[in-house]
Amino acid sequence: MTTAPAQQQPGSLAGPLSAAVAQLCQRLQPQVSERTAAGFQEVLRRLSAPLQVAVAGRIKSGKSTLVNALIGRRVAPTDIGECTRLVTRFQYGTVDRVEVVFNSGRKQVVPFDSHGMIPAELGVDIDEVSHLEAYLTNAVLRDLTVIDTPGLGSLDAASVARTEQLLGSAPPPADPEPDSDSEHADELDDTSRSAVAGAEAVLYVVTQSVRADDQQALAAFTAATASREAGPVNAIAVLNKADTIAPESMEGANGDVWTAAAKLAERQATMLKPRVADVLPVIGLLAESAEAGGFTSADSDALHKLAELDDVTLETMLVSADIFATWDCEVPSGTRVRLLEQLDLYGIRAGIDAVRAEPEITAGALRRRLLDSSGLADVRARLDRVFRARADGIKAAAALASITALAYATGDSGERQRVHDAIEVLLAKPEAHQLRLLEALTLVASGAVNMPEDLAEEVLRVGSNAEIPEQLGLPGRPQEELTGYALERAGWWRSFASFGATPAQSRVAHVVHRAYFLIWQQLRGPAR
Repeated sequence: MTTAPAQQQPGSLAGPLSAAVAQLCQRLQPQVSERTAAGFQEVLRRLSAPLQVAVAGRIKSGKSTLVNALIGRRVAPTDIGECTRLVTRFQYGTVDRVEVVFNSGRKQVVPFDSHGMIPAELGVDIDEVSHLEAYLTNAVLRDLTVIDTPGLGSLDAASVARTEQLLGSAPPPADPEPDSDSEHADELDDTSRSAVAGAEAVLYVVTQSVRADDQQALAAFTAATASREAGPVNAIAVLNKADTIAPESMEGANGDVWTAAAKLAERQATMLKPRVADVLPVIGLLAESAEAGGFTSADSDALHKLAELDDVTLETMLVSADIFATWDCEVPSGTRVRLLEQLDLYGIRAGIDAVRAEPEITAGALRRRLLDSSGLADVRARLDRVFRARADGIKAAAALASITALAYATGDSGERQRVHDAIEVLLAKPEAHQLRLLEALTLVASGAVNMPEDLAEEVLRVGSNAEIPEQLGLPGRPQEELTGYALERAGWWRSFASFGATPAQSRVAHVVHRAYFLIWQQLRGPAR
């Protein structure tokens, strides 16, 4: 069954910079080849769509579980099946539906399974499938498209290739010979299609160890999503399965699992710098169960019953999952197995502790306590600060990267020069300064421009944060103090650019000076 066109609601541009890039595309379309113009049309469509965030990582890292938690609905399959080998885009729609998109462009609707999830088996030849489009009425998807990806490191080469292409790390296929007489001359070739089909931001999932291919995937992604190479503004990592971190493995954890996870996340953030803005610990299973409806009143009743056990019995049961499931107690073994599937031992202990602290706690309040214990709130807050607050710059940078790649793929030097000149004019506009700042941040973070350590940290702070107090390193301070400090640092960086800086450092310093000056203007308000 072939479907009608996709039902995503048209969005508005993320901000003035996205609008400027859209105008650039519209002006250039009559000046480029039909194939490049078709690519520009796709860039325009993406500029007006919600920010596209890919959830990526190695196999069995818990990506789909985290996707369900973020969406607030258990809809992405978490067990190995056909669907977990495909890229699935979750976006807002007025009616829930799943579409299989074939390589030919044909679309076919498939029904949700009996549990309201995307079916594990699609009933089609998976080798002919490009990806899945899931349209959901969940409000969180109005301004954020969440993309679930197959795991890197899989033995299934086709699945890995799909993720690598989305992240920009797959090598592009050879350019086909141009055929100006073809009736399909206005269609995108494979190189052009891959230039505009990727994600604009990534939530990268790691577990206890960060491997070389994790770093390679992040490096390729950041390089593919900015007009100049990207910095940590469009990538966040999460340390999933934080409850599995042994407290004794981290010095200073003092026997606490969450403290150990937080310390390991800090270590991993240092390893992944400058590719990610942060690494945050999270327990995806606990978050999914508490947020996506898996935790029920019956589960709450079972935790209340378990809380009545004496301390010795309870501590013995919580030594391992096997002992917990098989120990002889009033709560049926099947009920305990379900609790393990929903919460694992860490969540069970957290739930029992909450019940013992407040015996009359309701199922709803207990669910919220479990959600608080999962770390999901911090991940969502960081998504808001890093992605949503900077959606204009992220989308504009990714669009400029696509425009540049499209022009390069034609092999026409004149077309390439016209696109390059238009981009340079755009970058000279005041609203484009955030791109200059991202470029400066990347030059410093990557080591391409060597700066003293304290100045490098300052560039990273100003370029990686969306809120002014965090940019200035003065959270919680009054506006008057922020205003004075911004003007002081603007003057300092201007002096550094003119006296004592190398030519490369001077270019960065001028950008940072301008950033502080714009912050000062914003804090001061309209001139009287």
